[in-house]
Amino acid sequence: MYDPDEMDDEQRERQLRRKLNEAFKEFCRKVENVAKKNGFSLEFDIPYRDLGFNGNPHKEMVFIQPTLNCLVNLTETPFFVVNLSDVDHVHFERVTFMSKAFDIVLINKDFSKQPWRVDMIPNDDKESIQEWLTDMELSYTEGPMNLNWKQIMGTVAGDDRFYMDTEEDEVTKKEAGWSFLRMFGNDEEESDDGDEDDSEFSEGNDQESEESEEEEEQSEFDSESESESDYDADEDLEEQGMDWDDMEREAAAADRQKRKRDDVDDEVDVRAKRRGSRGGAQSRGGAQRRGSAPPPPRRKAAPIKRRRR
Repeated sequence: MYDPDEMDDEQRERQLRRKLNEAFKEFCRKVENVAKKNGFSLEFDIPYRDLGFNGNPHKEMVFIQPTLNCLVNLTETPFFVVNLSDVDHVHFERVTFMSKAFDIVLINKDFSKQPWRVDMIPNDDKESIQEWLTDMELSYTEGPMNLNWKQIMGTVAGDDRFYMDTEEDEVTKKEAGWSFLRMFGNDEEESDDGDEDDSEFSEGNDQESEESEEEEEQSEFDSESESESDYDADEDLEEQGMDWDDMEREAAAADRQKRKRDDVDDEVDVRAKRRGSRGGAQSRGGAQRRGSAPPPPRRKAAPIKRRRR
């Protein structure tokens, strides 16, 4: 629904913001000119709003914006200003697949001072922050948990060979600098392992490709030999002077002869079976005549006469 009063308020707000921006730019220009006249080099930083993110540097969520030389929030008090030239390393805490937010720790080059913290940053801003750190040539690491930075900074401050990859004996290997904070180990070792795996995989592929090429060559040679044998057989038939009609007639004659032989063999088998069946019946009849004689007839008993008294 159209509200003319609301539209007027928005228009006045945009005009006021434009006037404030112009007034601030004019103030910056005047200050730079005064600094140049007095022999000072002064330059105002402009924040990159597109690279900004929400976080909690103190006790409430604010919008933090990076500049060319700083990371700042100047809209809420207390103000948050970190000079990037004083940052030695950046560590990301609570980076897991389950969490919806993470924290960043900005480690000061002066190890006697505690690092700066920004908590509760949404996970969607992690990639953009890491790209910005890469452009600013700042190293960073990731970890799944919150660390005890007071203890870590005390240990680091007491290590004279912190940035070296060997112990005091210069023989025993150790992780140099902030690489011990990495969640997945050393990137160089992982890259070396990946290169070895790639080389082994490429060697295996080369062997398999050579074997497949040999099999293809063998199959082509076999097919060529078969085609040559068929061609030789056709040449033999041509040398004998036979065409397709003659070959069909010979094949038909051979089939007739084979059928005749099969018929003769069948008749012989039938006759042999008949003879065998007759001989078996005669032998069974003779055995009955010789072995089983008819029983003799029974005599009738004479009747018994009883005497009367």
